Amino acid sequence: MIKTARLQDARKVDNPHGIDARKLHDSEHAQVMHIELAPGEGLKRHSTPVDVVFFVLQGIAVIEIGEERVQAPADTLIESPVSVPHRVMNEGQTAMRFLVIKTPKPTEPTRLLD
Repeated sequence: MIKTARLQDARKVDNPHGIDARKLHDSEHAQVMHIELAPGEGLKRHSTPVDVVFFVLQGIAVIEIGEERVQAPADTLIESPVSVPHRVMNEGQTAMRFLVIKTPKPTEPTRLLD
């Protein structure tokens, strides 16, 4: 059976970062979130109990993983391994959108570090 998810139908999800996050997929195998950051917004530094992949859809993401920092333009995929502190920020002048893909679906919460 084909399942679809439309961004405009997905509700905002409460999160410790206080940003616009919308759940597009949630199964025992993976979780996919769409996040939009306004200029100057960003995720708080945190770690996750699973591997995470970021895929930039629009704008330029500034991504910190461990002690490394990279600017990632649209159509870029970045991997973040389990338990390594990371954060994503929008230091640009326009909205930035990206997908967060967690595999497998986390069974314990994200741990804020700041």
